[in-house]
Amino acid sequence: MSTSTSSTTDVVRPEDEKLPVGSAFFFGLQHILAMYAGVVSPPLIIGAAAGLSGTEIATLVTAALFVSGLGTLLQSLGLPFVGSKLPLVQGVSFAAVGTMTAAATDTAIGDPHARLAVIFGAVIVAGVFGFVIAPLFAQLVRYFPPVVTGCVITVIGLSLFPVALRWIRGNATIRVNGELVDNPNYAAGWALALGAVTLFVTLAVARFGRGLFARMAVMVGLVVGTGIATVMGKVNWGAVGTGPVFQLPQPFFFGAPQFRIGVIISMCIVILVIMAETTADLLAVGEILGTDVDRKRIADGLRADMGATAIAPIFNGFPISAFAQNVGMVAMTGIKSRFVVAAGGGILVVLGLLPVLGRVMNAIPQPVLGGAGIVLFGSVAASGIRTLSRVTFTNSNVLIVATSIGVGIIPITVPEIYLHMPDWLHKIFESGISACAIFAVVLNLLFNHLGSGAPAAAGGGSEGAAH
Repeated sequence: MSTSTSSTTDVVRPEDEKLPVGSAFFFGLQHILAMYAGVVSPPLIIGAAAGLSGTEIATLVTAALFVSGLGTLLQSLGLPFVGSKLPLVQGVSFAAVGTMTAAATDTAIGDPHARLAVIFGAVIVAGVFGFVIAPLFAQLVRYFPPVVTGCVITVIGLSLFPVALRWIRGNATIRVNGELVDNPNYAAGWALALGAVTLFVTLAVARFGRGLFARMAVMVGLVVGTGIATVMGKVNWGAVGTGPVFQLPQPFFFGAPQFRIGVIISMCIVILVIMAETTADLLAVGEILGTDVDRKRIADGLRADMGATAIAPIFNGFPISAFAQNVGMVAMTGIKSRFVVAAGGGILVVLGLLPVLGRVMNAIPQPVLGGAGIVLFGSVAASGIRTLSRVTFTNSNVLIVATSIGVGIIPITVPEIYLHMPDWLHKIFESGISACAIFAVVLNLLFNHLGSGAPAAAGGGSEGAAH
């Protein structure tokens, strides 16, 4: 006897695929290796700017790992109305570094701990603000057809390339005993060689490897690169044994949060930029997975971002956002399961509780990370180009793509061009991703929705949101 449900077939979304525990762990670890440097860099920068001691900076780094893990679990596994349930890794956002550095160096606020307390207060308020407006912000998804999302995703990838190259090149100056001195390894030949070896090993494994081994190409590249760097004497393994092995995060280590209206307003502007970038990442990973990302899912994803941001300062953490480099990891490996990313989130939480493991991962030389980053970040740009391939390139759409991508790479190539703009406007346009998104949305409305240009958009200029 048949029932009404016998003909119904449950459709499993690609992101809901479940892998064996061992595979999920190693693929999750690969995600963390790819984004580790990006997570620890903001607390290192802010801590140094505020004049914190080495131990205090280490507390910020551990906190960054811990809250990034919590945010990743929230985003990938989800709660009712919170979390996109997509394979997105969350980490401390670079977008807020400028605003936080300004507060961290403002001696009028008080001592270093007081400056951190002001930053944390602003982050809490901005996170709550973003959480509340998430549903309204998600309504913008209708203005993100393929001609818009393709531009934004491409610029996400392009904007990340300088990060990988700076990891290889290094900084011109380094801090030694609290003072800035010239970096003797700046643009060193050995660093370029390490980056190149990591890149070539990653490509070789991806091309000639089979099955699980091929999909772990980035991890293999990082392991081989670090091994070669160890032989060259470029890895400081001695630092691994210093400090505690296990340490629980201490809430409000730097004191109760303080609230200053000027810093709060600046942080709220930054939060809007972070939300625009996260929306682009949500759409990008949806394109890669071939899964539906509608307004509700974007709102849920933004709430996870903003909820984690509001909670982060309790554990001495900074604003959280989706990491575009891990979108590239999904594209390159073809591993679409959100449970893999959740495993990575669990690893981040453990790293936040076990500083000794964090010190092991911190020993990976940045040139090695840079070599792997070229592949990862390029994969993001390639995903954007693939999205643009669906667009009918009328004259209007050519102008949208040309102008939006052009504006998006301005702060990447000439970052000082916006130096003398009003601060609130500078905060928006110093991010090539948000600048590209603004121009792409406005130009798409102008050319494909208003006036005689609207009918020409049928091939991909003004259709619904990208999936």
